[in-house]
Amino acid sequence: MSAKFWNRLAHERALWQQGLTLVAGVDEAGRGPLAGPVVAAAVVLPCDWSESGLDSRLRGLNDSKQLTESQREEYYAILTSHPEIRYAIASAGVEMIDRLNILRATHHAMNLALAQLQPPPEHVLVDGRPVKSMRFRTRRW
Repeated sequence: MSAKFWNRLAHERALWQQGLTLVAGVDEAGRGPLAGPVVAAAVVLPCDWSESGLDSRLRGLNDSKQLTESQREEYYAILTSHPEIRYAIASAGVEMIDRLNILRATHHAMNLALAQLQPPPEHVLVDGRPVKSMRFRTRRW
């Protein structure tokens, strides 16, 4: 396996090596558009991937903004049907965005997605700014 694909799990591996097995990654989509909801997804990859590496079908997976629509759909299908991956999706609608502001509504959606994961994560990797309202220990990646 090439180092490029091995390093895709560098942040997870660092936490797995500390004994944390339930590491979630959380990110959002929809903060840029002027209308519509903001959606957050949380994903927990299996910690035994620290030895075996990333599933080969996920090797091109990257930030959704860097993928085509068909690539996003393909990765979504893999992630949501993979027997070893746990995931959750949540959204904050226009009314909540208007009430809280887009950033706080995004954080709310992230917390909702993470709250759906059972058992809950021990640590969360967040892409972007720190989320002060996060109910879990976090690390920016």
